[in-house]
Amino acid sequence: MTTGVTVRTVHDVAGLAAVADHFSDVWHTPRTAPPYPAEVLHSLVHAGGAVHAAYDGQRLAGAAVAVLGAEGSTYSLVAAADRGLGYAVKQAQRDWAAGLGARTMRWTFDPLVGRNARFNLVKLGAVGTEYLVDFYGPMTDGVNDGDESDRLTVTWDLDPTAPRAPYDTDAHGPVTRTAPDGGPLARRDFADRYVWCRVPDDIVALRAADPALALRWRHAVREVFLEAFVAGFRATGMSRDGWYTLTRTEGAA
Repeated sequence: MTTGVTVRTVHDVAGLAAVADHFSDVWHTPRTAPPYPAEVLHSLVHAGGAVHAAYDGQRLAGAAVAVLGAEGSTYSLVAAADRGLGYAVKQAQRDWAAGLGARTMRWTFDPLVGRNARFNLVKLGAVGTEYLVDFYGPMTDGVNDGDESDRLTVTWDLDPTAPRAPYDTDAHGPVTRTAPDGGPLARRDFADRYVWCRVPDDIVALRAADPALALRWRHAVREVFLEAFVAGFRATGMSRDGWYTLTRTEGAA
């Protein structure tokens, strides 16, 4: 835990309203139209879910929302935290879910956001298990507006001793696809065990500066992932320079 930072569950109306405001600020929406209104958060808590909030002293610096799933699973609806605090928030979610007997947690994120991919796949050790095309349909917040809402589902084994999926960040195979910027988009190793796929350095900035180019990246990465997932690959890693590792699962043809 970062010095001076605490993470706790939130149940009271004022605390949930502050979390709703936090999400509005992160997704650049008016506080009068938050992505997750306080009354919705209150209902989720009442139904058995959990809202975790991270406080740096008295300042709200991160939050996450999770609900119970079926057959020993939980689902994280949303999470956002100041840099360096995301891990503490996810560990609090893990402790809550494991305390209820859950074995896994799932959530989705934008596969073009490389820093989130690295956090989810490398820092936490989750695995990308499902690619969802335009999952939410058109979005009008200040971060995703104008793009198609593809999402990658990750599955996180809540047992901290569970072995991690293998990955190789050295994208050394032959180039199989070219990216919208003219550089390599995808590589595949000769043993057909790994596929590597590159994403833009900063898709949020690119989307604001050149929405058409950002959308071309979206479609290009989508094609690589859909093809690889059909062939039995799963997302297992992300390099610091923006290359996913997709690893073929055992038994895939």
